[in-house]
Parts: sequence; structure tokens; C-alpha cells
Amino acid sequence: MSDDEPWLLGRLALGLGLALQASEDFRDLDDHVEYAESAGVPVPSVLAPLASAAMLAAGVGIALWRLPRLATTAAAGFLVTVTATMHDFWNEEGDASGERLAFFGNLAMLGGVLLALKSAFD
Repeated sequence: MSDDEPWLLGRLALGLGLALQASEDFRDLDDHVEYAESAGVPVPSVLAPLASAAMLAAGVGIALWRLPRLATTAAAGFLVTVTATMHDFWNEEGDASGERLAFFGNLAMLGGVLLALKSAFD
């Protein structure tokens, strides 16, 4: 195995994972918009699909390593914003296990994106 193969596989897994997760939002857009509205997102019918489209594009950009600075910066900005505002499990009353799981999943994805971001600027 060459030194580049783990990087390539990791980048593909990260990018495709982000893109596929974002594409799931479009399968049930009404629920996605409703969830954004419940979290206080302004103009959720516009911003929720726009955010998902941006993450889809960022994921593809990371997987294909096209415009890597833009793709990784967009993914990092999305994950920081969404993780802190949409998955704020510490503010949940009752069972917050779903939000906690989403928060930690996003945190792990953010770690991968930050590693890719460093590589994009090297």
C-alpha cells in the first residue's frame, strides 16, 4: 500500500459520507424543513434545502478533491453551525439520545473535515 492510498480512501469515505447524508435530506424534504423550523431556523423552506445542497456539493468536492479549499471550508462551516444549533442536546428536555448521537456524529465528521481542510491548504 502506498502512502497515498489511506488518504485517498479516507477522503472518498468522508466526501461520499457527507454527500450521501445530505442527499437523505431531499428524500423527505417536508420533514427536514419542519425539523429546521422547530429549531428556529429562519426561512426554513429556503435555508434547509440550500444547506443540504451546499453539503452535498461540498461532499462531492471532497470526494473528488475538486476545489478542495472551498469544499472543506463549506463543509466545516456547515458542520460547526448545524452541530451547535440543530443538535443542542443539552437544551433538550427528556430523552435527548437522538440529538446527542447526531451531535457526536457531526463532531466526528467535523474532525475528518478539519483534517482534509489542513491538507487542502498544504
